[in-house]
Amino acid sequence: MALKHTMIGLTLFVSLCCAAQQNYLELHQIVTDSARVFTSQEIEDLKSKLTNFESETSHQLVVLTIEELGNQTIEEYAFGTFNQNKLGQKDKDNGILIVFAKNDRQVRIEVGYGLEPYITDGVASRIIRNTMIPEFKEEDYFTGIDLATTQIITFLNEPEALEEFKQEIASEGDMNGWVKLFMGLFLSIFVAAGGFLFYKSYSGIVEMFRGMMIGKLGLLQGVFMVFFGILPMLFALVFVGMPLFFATMIFDMGIHWDNYETMLDDFSWIYWVIGGFFLFTMTLAIVKILIKGKDGFKLSLYKNDSTYMRKTFSSSGSHSFGSSSGSSSGGSSSFSGGGGSSGGGGASGSW
Repeated sequence: MALKHTMIGLTLFVSLCCAAQQNYLELHQIVTDSARVFTSQEIEDLKSKLTNFESETSHQLVVLTIEELGNQTIEEYAFGTFNQNKLGQKDKDNGILIVFAKNDRQVRIEVGYGLEPYITDGVASRIIRNTMIPEFKEEDYFTGIDLATTQIITFLNEPEALEEFKQEIASEGDMNGWVKLFMGLFLSIFVAAGGFLFYKSYSGIVEMFRGMMIGKLGLLQGVFMVFFGILPMLFALVFVGMPLFFATMIFDMGIHWDNYETMLDDFSWIYWVIGGFFLFTMTLAIVKILIKGKDGFKLSLYKNDSTYMRKTFSSSGSHSFGSSSGSSSGGSSSFSGGGGSSGGGGASGSW
């Protein structure tokens, strides 16, 4: 609890600082479709449902769609908009704001202080994940938001339904927690093994560059050695990359791989990667030469130093960069808020 209050306090401080510098949208409707994702009939149906809910309970459930967030996170934007418009009743803080950012593909349910015991972070998160995101992925934005508002209204009107929902979350969390822990440990083995192989392979390549620069490894043989040294390094990257790729899906890290499809259409970035790799490696080799200070810069086309080759690249020798250099690290005005406020409770999601 202490950690949660600390994080909420930090969020409040940051958000208030941002709010002081930004004027948020002034809401005059209980449904504001700035992103134009709803039809006129859909807006009227949603407004009617939410207005009736407010009349019956005094809870304000407000929907806002926008094109994009700009330079803010959706948490900052929702918090600032909620408090600037004072959603919910002053003495009850019973407002809820759903912010949908179309171009950023993000959504947030911001919950007022008074409703946080009911629409908890876990409840809001599960509504977003299981109810809204599947519809958003199909670009059926109205259905996702409509179903979510219906769910929230049901939970606030029917305590039994809310309690059952919370129990499902708890049981799902227990099961998913153990599964994710096992999968995390399993994947970490591959990441650690791949990381170690990458380190050893890359250290060897750095040493090959150093050897060529001090004239103890011939350029002709060195180039071939670098080429074959890169192969296990690429294999190690696959060993590391694949588990990390699966981890982003298992642990729902919000990374959208479809956003990187353009990289498959234009491979010019590969030249920058290759150039950067060799430039960085040569820089490390030069630094290593300067740190050791025993050998000067010298080039040899094909002649090798047999003693150096035996000690550095034989199976019994060490070619680790770390061991050689010692240490190296790197509308209408019929709607208005009732004076309520939010402490940052709720949940966010992306698709």
